[in-house]
Amino acid sequence: MRWWKLGIVVAVLAGLATPAGAQSWPTKPVRIVVPFGPGGPADVYARIVAQGLTETFKQQFIIENKPGAGALIGTEVVAKAPADGYTLLMMSNTHTVNETLFANKQYQLMRDLIPVAPVNSSDLVMVVHPSVPAKTLQEFIALAKASPGKLTYASSGPGTPYHMAGELFKSMSGTDILHVPHKNSGEARNDVMGGHVMMMFDAVTAMKGSIDAGEVRALATTGLKRSAVMPDVPTVNESGVPGYEATIWLGIMAPKGTPKDIVDRLNAEIEKIIASPAIREAWAKQGAVPMTMTPDQFGTFLRGDIDKWAKVIKAAGIKMQ
Repeated sequence: MRWWKLGIVVAVLAGLATPAGAQSWPTKPVRIVVPFGPGGPADVYARIVAQGLTETFKQQFIIENKPGAGALIGTEVVAKAPADGYTLLMMSNTHTVNETLFANKQYQLMRDLIPVAPVNSSDLVMVVHPSVPAKTLQEFIALAKASPGKLTYASSGPGTPYHMAGELFKSMSGTDILHVPHKNSGEARNDVMGGHVMMMFDAVTAMKGSIDAGEVRALATTGLKRSAVMPDVPTVNESGVPGYEATIWLGIMAPKGTPKDIVDRLNAEIEKIIASPAIREAWAKQGAVPMTMTPDQFGTFLRGDIDKWAKVIKAAGIKMQ
């Protein structure tokens, strides 16, 4: 009888001990580290998610920008933070690219961090200066093949999504186009609009005004389906490079060891935030599509993205100092 009663007591205590921490979390502000500068897509969308989480949990979720070294600095801060649910990372496909570009960095994405939830994805658009004679993607590919290494494309720097979109295009289209890296997207856009560089991949919303003004010509967008913002512009996928896809996406990760119940709660609440009609409507105008996955599904997605860009980087022989 005593053992039976003791078993009940132990079971009750065990049941109370596990969820208690998660139920009481958060009891203090949670920081979301954004390893990019203020004002960029990661920062803007992180603040939207943070506001929603603040309202849900009645506790502050604070954005902390820590840019530098291609997102390595801020990411390392999170990788080394206590796994208690009070430090999160806003990450992007820059991180999956960095796994191959910076093999000797101080952290490994899937070793030192765990997936929490994706946030959204956005298409890119391939544009050329009006002086480029190609009016379609097929004409551009033919032009590039006729003059290997003569055409140029701009990016905001080595390893960025815009650079990777270009390298993936070269690989899948069988073209040789010279990469011209810049310090940031603004400089790259200016050089393309000025006719100093012939082509670039850029965010749909960032380029739409220039396209409408005739400063650049849109040849294709980079999603598997046409962009809702530019429905008249065909995709690379449908224009002669089947299977091509290069989007910008964002997500949330946490230090390895963060309690699963906290991760699951965050995943569920983030999904609710980005599923709200107001968010979906606002993001649709910006060309951003909410992404929803479980933490495990997001992990599978991340591993697939790491493998995808590893092949592109190795085929192109891209190396970082």
